[in-house]
Amino acid sequence: MQEFRKLEQRLAYQFRDEALLVEALTHRSAQSRNNERLEFLGDSALNFVIADELFRRCPQESEGNLSRLRASLVNRASLAEIARELQLGDYVRLGSGEIKSGGHRRESILADTLEAVIGAVYLDDGFDACRALIRELYRQRLEQLPAISELKDAKTRLQEYLQGQRQPLPAYRVLDVSGKAHDQQFTVECVVQEAGMKTEGQAGSRRQAEQQAAEAMLQLLGKLS
Repeated sequence: MQEFRKLEQRLAYQFRDEALLVEALTHRSAQSRNNERLEFLGDSALNFVIADELFRRCPQESEGNLSRLRASLVNRASLAEIARELQLGDYVRLGSGEIKSGGHRRESILADTLEAVIGAVYLDDGFDACRALIRELYRQRLEQLPAISELKDAKTRLQEYLQGQRQPLPAYRVLDVSGKAHDQQFTVECVVQEAGMKTEGQAGSRRQAEQQAAEAMLQLLGKLS
């Protein structure tokens, strides 16, 4: 179909069976025959290909670090970013409700659609074509992998820092919970007893507030070191 030519050019792949591409671009809000099954297939292929690439590119990394790297590459935000680079949202077929609510820009829809397109390529021309597509989509990201230290969350980094200094682990305490049940705000305190230091974090969940408090503590400790 002529309407998909530009998308196929961006993908550097031309479908033999364009019905597969149409299905990959069809959200469940549009019709019963949609991209959910292709998304399942594409997700599996994507995880394997990225795992294989990281295994070969990072021979010294542990299983845990390889898992963190893979997660950083195949998470929803990364997939949606690639989908935006392809302008995939312009081609997604949505129901009227999703169109009105801006579904073409929604991160979850973009990420799921990209996985469905990957699954469609696998069915259209086999694993080698699918792997070539994924490698091309991720070429720059694979060549510029983030440092392992950047992938660890603030609480983990703070814990490892204190262990390296042979200090006790930090303590977290909820100071306040405000707002209605569906829109709560948590204020959490992080205490490093050995240094006599306290920081606070505030967010919509206790876990996020703890991460913010830990990040603030890391910044404080960094200023003192």
